[in-house]
This record gives sequence, C-alpha cells and structure tokens, in this order.
Amino acid sequence: MASASKRSKLGEDPAVSNFREYLRFKTVEPNPDYTGANAFLKRMGDELGLPVRFIEVHPGKIVVVITWEGTHPHLKSIILNSHIDVVPVFPEHWDCDPFEAKKMANGDIYARGSQDMKCVGIQYIEAIRRLIRDGKRMMRTIHMTFVPDEEIGGNLGMGKFTQTAEFRDLNVGFGLDEGLANPTEKFSFYHGERAVWWVEVTCVGQPGHGSQFIQDTAAAKLQKVLTAFLNYRDQEEARAKKSGKLGDVNTPNLTYVSGGVAKNVVPSNLTLLFDLRVSPDTTPEDMVKKLDELVAMGGSGVSYKLLRKDISYTTPLGDDNTWWKTFEKACEKEKMDLHIEIFPAGTDSKYLRALGIPCFGFSPMNNTPILLHDHNEYLNEDIFLRGISIYETIITDIANVPDA
Repeated sequence: MASASKRSKLGEDPAVSNFREYLRFKTVEPNPDYTGANAFLKRMGDELGLPVRFIEVHPGKIVVVITWEGTHPHLKSIILNSHIDVVPVFPEHWDCDPFEAKKMANGDIYARGSQDMKCVGIQYIEAIRRLIRDGKRMMRTIHMTFVPDEEIGGNLGMGKFTQTAEFRDLNVGFGLDEGLANPTEKFSFYHGERAVWWVEVTCVGQPGHGSQFIQDTAAAKLQKVLTAFLNYRDQEEARAKKSGKLGDVNTPNLTYVSGGVAKNVVPSNLTLLFDLRVSPDTTPEDMVKKLDELVAMGGSGVSYKLLRKDISYTTPLGDDNTWWKTFEKACEKEKMDLHIEIFPAGTDSKYLRALGIPCFGFSPMNNTPILLHDHNEYLNEDIFLRGISIYETIITDIANVPDA
C-alpha cells in the first residue's frame, strides 16, 4: 500500500475521497440531516450496480439497504451494519471545522464521525467495490445496512427495523457492527456489550427552614448513598485497571441530581440518577442485590427504582461457533492480533443479538487513539485504507461459509 506522501503525488485514493465526502454530511443528533447522506449512499449503490432500498421504519427514520445477492441465496445472509448519525460537536474545541473532513499533511482526516462510524460504512462499500471489480462472487447474500438513530439509543432505527417484515425477509444469519479504535498494534474485537441500567434513587427526609439544624434530612441520606455508590465505583475501577478490560466490570456514574423548592427551605425529597453499565459477568440478580445493599446505606426513607433495565446479550466464542472460527482465521490471514473484549457502551448489535443472530463488533483501527464523541476526532487515511483490505478478507471468508 502506498504511503500518504506517495499518494499525494498520484492523487487521493477515490475511497478516501468518498470517505471525506460522507463525513461532510451533517447528520448530527438531535436533528440530523439525512437527506444528503442517503442520496450519497444511493449513488454508491448505483456505482456498484447493486439495488438500493429505502425503508422508513418511523417517520423521518430511513434505513438504507444495499444488497449484493449471493450465488446461494437460500443460505442465511450476512448483514454489514453501520449508523449514519453522529454526536454533537463543540466547534470551539476543534482545530478545524468538524465537518470539513480536513486532511492533514500526515494523512490524518479530522471530522465528526471519522471513527464513529462513517469510516466503517465506507470501508464496507469499498471492500465490496474491489471484490466486484475483481469478478468475485459470494455464496451468501450480503446486505449493507445504514441506519439512523443509533447515537440516541437506536430504538427508532435498528430497533424498529428488526421488527419489520422487510428485516425478516433479509433472512440474516450473521452480523458485523461497530467496534472501537485501539491505540496499540492490536485490533479491538467485541462479542457482546454491557447492559444499560438507569437507577433513580429517592431520598426522603425531614424538611424545615434553612436557618435550622434539621435532623434526618434528605441531604444527609443522599450523602450516605452517594458515598456508597462512589466507593463501589472505585472498587470497579480498580478491577478494570487490573484486567485492562472495561467491559468486564460495572460502572455506576452519577448523571443527575434534583430536588429543592426554595433557597431557604430544606427539601423533603432529593433524587439521584445513576447511569449503570452492567457487565455480562454480573447476573441481573447479583446486580439487584448490590443495588439493594448500596441504597440501604442511606437508611430509612431511601428507595430506588430502575428506569431502564436492559439485558446483556453476547455471542459465545468457541470452536463450535463457525462464524467466530472463520472470522478468527480471516484475521490470521491479515496478520492481525485481536484484543477480545465486551463493548463498554451500547451499539445496534444488541438488537441483532436479542434475536439470536450472532454479531461481532469490529472497526479496523489500530495504532489510533480512541476519539469517538471527543473533540478533534480523526482517522489516518493509511489506517482507513488498510481497513478496506481487512474487510475484503473478512467479507470473503464470512460470506462463503457453506453452513453454520
């Protein structure tokens, strides 16, 4: 593969140009403009000579599906998923316009979505472009899906899509979705993710005038509960540092505090909200037991309820999992060292796994700092182009699995 400096003399690789064009569409939550991006994806599908469908799963929420039919279409298909939307930006903290897709002299491409995850969507397209160009055919049908809404939970994107007849007709047997960058030589690989629990803790105590030493206040109880949660957080952080895998532990983080009625009134109620990510290694029963223990530290008048309690689904890895063994061997061909983890946050993979569809999270970005949702998000063009070659191998092997 030519270096960035050599390519600059020959002109930019068309795959990089397509990547940068895709990055310039401002598909920013909470009000993404999908029109331009969807038209761009339609053009990509047309260039490949593949059919493109637009499936509106909710008003204004359109899933784009580009399909490459296999030679054995009766076999279960492969879904290559990516999301179109990106998170908000704070331009004052960026070194350049976050939607300019500016390429630096060393090949770093700065833009929101460069890592999360417009890179992967284009890498799918460009890998399949190369395979078609070389006259290759796959046994299994491949569906590239480009979905909305992921950055705000995916409920009205992949969540809705998986409930439709159009999705059932895809006959999906295996899926690939997003992963994370890895700052080392290794490539991060995910076969599950932590469950999202939102814990609302209510502390009820004695109210009174702000000039008094009121006893048994909601604030005193809040302090005890918060201390208990933060101590637990410290314990889990220590475990994470020891294992080096954030997805193996639980992360309780305080995200919201509310209460009070006036500046001079001691409130009778105060509320805490914790965003808790639960590892698949912790059973729901054990997590509830731990929450009972933590909340009890506040004493009487302290209770909690779960505003959200997701289930953690994983795709087991082992010699009896043909998809895993095939993926692993494809990575060996590419001389890739995988770092196997549980995804620490949430992706659209959960909707596929919930249906019993094996799914892996993978974004081929090694030697790259993790900058999703961060200022100055970037991806180097050499890393991006290497990812296309990696997907060529993975897609070829996965889509030619005869039986699974």
